[in-house]
Amino acid sequence: MQTRTPRIRVSVLGPLRLDVNGAPVRLTPLTARLLVRLVAAEGEAVTARRLYRDVWQQTVQLPHQDLRNRNEVQKRILELRRAFDLAGPGHGARIVRTGQLPTARGAESTYRLDLDDGELDSLEFARLVGDALRAAPASAVRLLGDALRLWCGPPLAEAQGEEFATVPVRRLTQLRETALRELIAGHTALGRYDLALPVAEQTARERPEDPEAAATLARLNARLRERHGDELLRHTLRGLRVDVVVVRGDLFDQEDANLVIGFSDTFDTFADDVVISRESVQGQLVDRLFEGRHRLLDDKLRRGLREFVPLATESVRDKRRGRRTRYPIGTAVAVPVGKRRVFALAYSRLGNDLRARSAPADLRLSLERLWPSVALHGLFKPVAIPLIGAGLSRLVELDRTQLLLLIVETFTRSLGQDPAVCPELRVVLRADDLERSDLSAVEGFLRGVDERGPALGPTGVG
Repeated sequence: MQTRTPRIRVSVLGPLRLDVNGAPVRLTPLTARLLVRLVAAEGEAVTARRLYRDVWQQTVQLPHQDLRNRNEVQKRILELRRAFDLAGPGHGARIVRTGQLPTARGAESTYRLDLDDGELDSLEFARLVGDALRAAPASAVRLLGDALRLWCGPPLAEAQGEEFATVPVRRLTQLRETALRELIAGHTALGRYDLALPVAEQTARERPEDPEAAATLARLNARLRERHGDELLRHTLRGLRVDVVVVRGDLFDQEDANLVIGFSDTFDTFADDVVISRESVQGQLVDRLFEGRHRLLDDKLRRGLREFVPLATESVRDKRRGRRTRYPIGTAVAVPVGKRRVFALAYSRLGNDLRARSAPADLRLSLERLWPSVALHGLFKPVAIPLIGAGLSRLVELDRTQLLLLIVETFTRSLGQDPAVCPELRVVLRADDLERSDLSAVEGFLRGVDERGPALGPTGVG
């Protein structure tokens, strides 16, 4: 259902603003100050005599001045009612109400504002914060976010330092401090320390002498460092809520993620240090996930490869060791391992001399074909990938940073076709790869993706 714009909206959380039927209404300075004075009364009636003293800042009472003062107040009240009447006849009288207060000198006129929380931002702010204090964390975070978005600056700004504004300004300021504190607590309860951190930083900047604000910020920073562990870079793509992450570590320790393993076009699995090195990621795959039983991996690969048409089959004379059936570069086989998948990706050609060779164009093509397979078979889990091309495939044309950028670029381009490829791309770097990788270049590229969208042109790699 579409939300209707309030016909009347008075904003005092920041510079005074009056909107009627969605358009700003300009008030004369004295009438604007009169409106602020009535808002500061928080629904209580104020006598014409008090209004004149506070709004016109009268310091000396001249003889026979009362009648003239009342006329000045009534003139501004009339202007204010006419402004509200732009929303429709009768709104002015409904909002600016007149009363009578008996005094020793006779009845005195009083005025008060009758605005609801849809018409006055400070009332809406107080309601949202109050509702949040009684809500569960997820609902509280939403309500507090809505409340704090109403805050555009110091409340009742036109009356700063005035005695009549002291109490409401103090109350609203303290309520905002409560909202910020509870927003930090809500994000923390939900495990979103990354969202709590900017709120804590803002609070610490605004209250540099507050030890509690400084301590809260320090605790959040410590929790984020602990949570990130070996995480080196995390970037959430704007508008997609997809994370691109770079971590230092072991690919096979990423137990919550699908894995990508680079293969040659023959999909060999036996790590004999001739066809496959036992130290390679491909060689470790058999030991780490298949308990050293390469035939078990072979069986799963054969079942997956039935969906693909082979390119050729080598003769025993030409290729004496290893598997002899060749598949196209870019063939990606989703191998089930428990509740996740290992994507075996053919990105190099294993020559009959048992040397694997690849080129930048081969790697680009392979990655471009990988991501649709991940979207189809990946169960929308995070995907962890090593720095493919940095090992024994001898992809010497590209340095570590270019390899990393190629992985990230092809992934972000794929999101232009299918935003639901996976919730997180996690590139896992070994220590020696990290030493030769420029993560600032990756971060800069990702900022460009945010500015231009995921369907980017090539980076010039491959």
